[in-house]
Amino acid sequence: MRADRLLSLLMLLQARGRLTARALAEELEVSERTIYRDVEALAQSGVPVYAERGPGGGVALLDSYRTTLTGLTDPELRALFMLSIPAPLADLGLGQDLRAALLKLTAALPSARREHETRTRQRIVLDPDGWAQPETTALSLLPVLYRAVWEDRRVWLTRRYPPFVGGTYTRRADAYGLVAKAGAWFFVAGIEGQARVIPVAELVEARLDEPFERPVAFDLAACWEAWRAVAEAHRPAYPVVVRIDPVQAGYLRAVFGARIDTALAEAVPPDAEGWRTLTLTFASLEEARGYILSFGRAAEVIAPEALRLSVIDFAAQITAFYEERRQETRGKEARNRAEAAGVQAKS
Repeated sequence: MRADRLLSLLMLLQARGRLTARALAEELEVSERTIYRDVEALAQSGVPVYAERGPGGGVALLDSYRTTLTGLTDPELRALFMLSIPAPLADLGLGQDLRAALLKLTAALPSARREHETRTRQRIVLDPDGWAQPETTALSLLPVLYRAVWEDRRVWLTRRYPPFVGGTYTRRADAYGLVAKAGAWFFVAGIEGQARVIPVAELVEARLDEPFERPVAFDLAACWEAWRAVAEAHRPAYPVVVRIDPVQAGYLRAVFGARIDTALAEAVPPDAEGWRTLTLTFASLEEARGYILSFGRAAEVIAPEALRLSVIDFAAQITAFYEERRQETRGKEARNRAEAAGVQAKS
């Protein structure tokens, strides 16, 4: 365990430069006294590390000390630095392992290539949390948009008007970044000096244009979080009270993302059968019905009554449809057997 911690300490210092003992202790989840012991151990092993106490002090490596990682191409580095810590990995306890691996990668790179990390994180965001709504994406446009984002190029976008208007329109935009959210892609662009978030599914065409000067202060992750908060606050709300089989908790997280934790935290204690009663929010009755039906017998609608009756009606229609098909299949099989028996009798 100590060898792993010493290596992590070394990688932190290589990647981030001078750090206080407190910052290192918080990062590695140990005491400051342990950090000083580890620094001493590294120094005794020949690593040029030193610690300075007092204001402005900290732990650092000599500037001349650097390990080098070679063999990775620029596209490979960009792909690695797009990784974040997805909720499923954190749930499995692997988040710290991935964080440590990326830290070691960053620390081992020469300073010129470590700039790829900052550059990539300012242009690509992967948001794994799901929204309770289906999404479609014009995937064929993603390579063009990705190139525009990476090369700081303007792009001509042809976008669909809302369905009640119809038609399309074209305008030029500065390519700031791309965000992937639960399988749906969003293009973050500068239009007339304002950052806009555009669902890629609404785009019909994308054509590269001239380079532009990217705003130094623009933060893609912060822009996305602000837009997402507003979008979620203005989504149509259709609350549904349901009883959920306890075995479905994992499935709910896969469907709704980490925000299902809020609903579970607000739920009443499990009943005698272990079922949880909680409130889920959808955009409409139709959307809620689709998700509830996908849960099968593991979810029971308590309210609203209109949704409960609609789920019962659709379930009855589905059952009747398949029963009708089963009877038709049985009838066809019986006729085939009768015909085969008649042929055999004649022969």
